[in-house]
Amino acid sequence: MRRVQKMIRQVLAAIVAASIAGPLVAETASGAYLAGRHAAVRSDYAEAARYYTEALARDTKNPELMESAALSYLSLGRIERSVPLARQMEASGQNSHVAHLILTSHLAAEEDFDAILARETGTAGIGPWVDGLVKAWAYLGTGDVTKSLAAFDTLSEEPGIKGFVMYHKALALASVGDFEGAEAIFASDAAGAAAQTRRGAISFARILAQLGKFDEAVRLINASFPGGTDPELDALIAGFEAGDLAPFDQVRDARDGIAEVLFTFAAVLRSESAGDYYVLLYSRAARFIRPDHVDALLLTANLLENLGQYDLAIAEYKAIAADNPAYHAAELGRAGALRRSDRLDQAVEVLEQLARSHGELAVVHSTLGDVLRSEDDFAGAIAAYDRAIERVAPQAQVSWVLYYSRGIAFERSGDIIRAEEDFRAALELNPEQPQVLNYLGYSLVEEQRNLDEALDMIERAVKASPDSGYIVDSLGWVFYRLGRYEEAVVQMEKAVQLLPVDPVVNDHLGDVYWAVGRDREAEFQWRRALSFIDPDAIDGEADPERIRRKIEVGLDVVLEQEGAAPLKVANDG
Repeated sequence: MRRVQKMIRQVLAAIVAASIAGPLVAETASGAYLAGRHAAVRSDYAEAARYYTEALARDTKNPELMESAALSYLSLGRIERSVPLARQMEASGQNSHVAHLILTSHLAAEEDFDAILARETGTAGIGPWVDGLVKAWAYLGTGDVTKSLAAFDTLSEEPGIKGFVMYHKALALASVGDFEGAEAIFASDAAGAAAQTRRGAISFARILAQLGKFDEAVRLINASFPGGTDPELDALIAGFEAGDLAPFDQVRDARDGIAEVLFTFAAVLRSESAGDYYVLLYSRAARFIRPDHVDALLLTANLLENLGQYDLAIAEYKAIAADNPAYHAAELGRAGALRRSDRLDQAVEVLEQLARSHGELAVVHSTLGDVLRSEDDFAGAIAAYDRAIERVAPQAQVSWVLYYSRGIAFERSGDIIRAEEDFRAALELNPEQPQVLNYLGYSLVEEQRNLDEALDMIERAVKASPDSGYIVDSLGWVFYRLGRYEEAVVQMEKAVQLLPVDPVVNDHLGDVYWAVGRDREAEFQWRRALSFIDPDAIDGEADPERIRRKIEVGLDVVLEQEGAAPLKVANDG
């Protein structure tokens, strides 16, 4: 794994160098270049490509402009537009990692495997094990199975990457019909972590099915995805139970294999927290080589969404047809992108339509419930959660999330009794879940009920999640409610360290400071809380008018005006 991490760092360094290079541009091109740089920083790849191309038209031999334009087109998914630039970079002797990735992807899409093998990778290659896997698949594409398998075996001897290599060797064997050889690799755990992914588990199950081992295939799917399935997995299981010998199409040939290499690398980059932009380059390349690679499409769309490119993400999600088993996942993703881009009505419309077409899926209703709850439509959210809960097994682990979410909707709608019932139901399924413990405990504190139980719950929540400022704040607040003010100060100061600009936490710290006689510090915290309140999105719990009254007359007077009980410890002024 260290070797993989080192290689990832080398690859990222090459991409970073390409993306942040400050080219010496001609005076007439500088404006377009700067506009392109600004667009690239904002992840606006269409604008970046347009401006870099405009700058390049005025400074045609500038290598950095070529690289920047090529990167923008690759990020945009317009690899065909980046190919001439990549060729020009290599023809000029530019040692470009990006150009190599683009041209390798282009040649794989064209199934020109001889050209791939003829290329000099050198230091401009994609990466040691990625280049090695591409080479092994390219040999297979030329029809030389012996050289292909030998290349896989040689590469598998490199430390830290054996699992990835053997996983691809198994797929290569399956693609040429050697299912016994492929099964042997999977069954021996030689494929390592790659075999434990969703694609890996499905590949192994389909290999077993090709060997007539349908019962084993079903058991593998059920063991790999406990607690529920989805349309794709349901269709697989139904096919296995019917003895359906559908063709093995996870990886059909060398072209698919090279796409799978780049997709695998994208997944590794993401697991190593390399950054969404860098992962995007490889998922885009994988999707270019194999347009029907649904997992690459979903990954690409999710990355674009995380980068704030919602329209591009939505376009990717919409590319999946309604009869595709992954359609529901794409529509859920599209609804999420619409929601994040503040098109909530459209998000609800997508989810309501999906509830009609895929109403058997609990996740569709729970997602609709989440969106409606965010819009304060608590009645609609509760109804959606009801439908979700009806569609899962009573003791399924996922049920706790549904009860917790519905409990929040009940609590926000004022039905405290039903809310508590749901929170306790969630805790029966997941007794030490910190979010549930904190929410119920805090609710009990605010209602001035069962304070000892509330304290126990919140202390357990803090133990499970000690770095959560909101949970630590809850612990401080229950101490305050119990009159244990000195202990409240300790916890509230920790909470403010964890959430320094949260208005509620700063307001609470002001209250506990007041309770121990630290009036000036209390006033300072209340003023800080006021400064952090967004006037356009006021949190009802951080009431600016109430905070101003505390600053003006003190907490004791405010409590008296509200008819609340006085503090248990006198403020010494």
